[in-house]
Amino acid sequence: MGPWSRVRVAKCQMLITCFFILLLGLSVATMMTLTYFGAHFAVIRRASLEKNPYQAVHQWAFSAGLSLVGLLTLGAVLSAAATVREAQGLMAGGFLCFSLAFCAQVQVVFWRLHSPTQVEDAMLDTYDLVYEQAMKGTSHVRRQELAAIQDVFLCCGKRSPFSRLGSTEADLCQGEEAAREDCLQGIRSFLRTHQQVASSLTSIGLALTVSALLLSSFLWFAIRCGCSLDRKGKYTLTPRACGRQPQEPSLFRCSQGGPAHCLHSEAVAIGPRGCSGSLRWLHESDAAPLPLSCHLPAHRALQGRSRGGLSGCPERGLSD
Repeated sequence: MGPWSRVRVAKCQMLITCFFILLLGLSVATMMTLTYFGAHFAVIRRASLEKNPYQAVHQWAFSAGLSLVGLLTLGAVLSAAATVREAQGLMAGGFLCFSLAFCAQVQVVFWRLHSPTQVEDAMLDTYDLVYEQAMKGTSHVRRQELAAIQDVFLCCGKRSPFSRLGSTEADLCQGEEAAREDCLQGIRSFLRTHQQVASSLTSIGLALTVSALLLSSFLWFAIRCGCSLDRKGKYTLTPRACGRQPQEPSLFRCSQGGPAHCLHSEAVAIGPRGCSGSLRWLHESDAAPLPLSCHLPAHRALQGRSRGGLSGCPERGLSD
């Protein structure tokens, strides 16, 4: 495969990769919107506690997700435009955006490996605080918040052998609510599903980002070295040098009107260019090339003289 074919294949791969990166950015944006405005996360975040453990984690995750979406979208747009227009600066900007997005995703993977249960612990701690304050009966607002959490997660209470609330906890879940699962288990199962989706998007994002980095670097070097496919040559018109005659051969024929008419017809056909590049007319005093008929062999010249002389030619036929 020649260099031109490799560049063409790299361009097609870059456009396809940018399309999938845009889809990935749309998916991450949808996920972050559901995370921020979804009922499961919003009901925990809105718990009016003195210190809500989940709010800080939620704000950090939402800000990181929006930053990642912006970097992926901007990098895909810049790289696609640079691929079509063969712009070296745009390709460098796309490479920078993909590099930052790659670093952000590596940081997310490291955070998930180092603290895999941080989000889960924050949500469970928030539910525990709301649950304990509601069971102690210190505030009516806490009971409303607890009821809202249990309705969203379709759970009721928490079953723990170390509970110290006694009959108050036993009277919380009655009737149909008693058949619901434990809220701790319900929150854990919901978060595991959410985290699996987030891990899948992160893995796909890493693969696409690495591919985009390799392709953008290759195309940047190709554009810099001039190995482009669609760039056409640029031509500039320069004025002709002074005194130079045109290179194209010309045939001049002398008419029966004499030397002056011959010179005038030659000037009409083609004239030498001046220094400014514009045409100028030949005057009778200017030197002009002899017509073709004047360079014929001597026996043609003799025939012409026997018929009345060469028309429009100087008397040099015999000397030739």
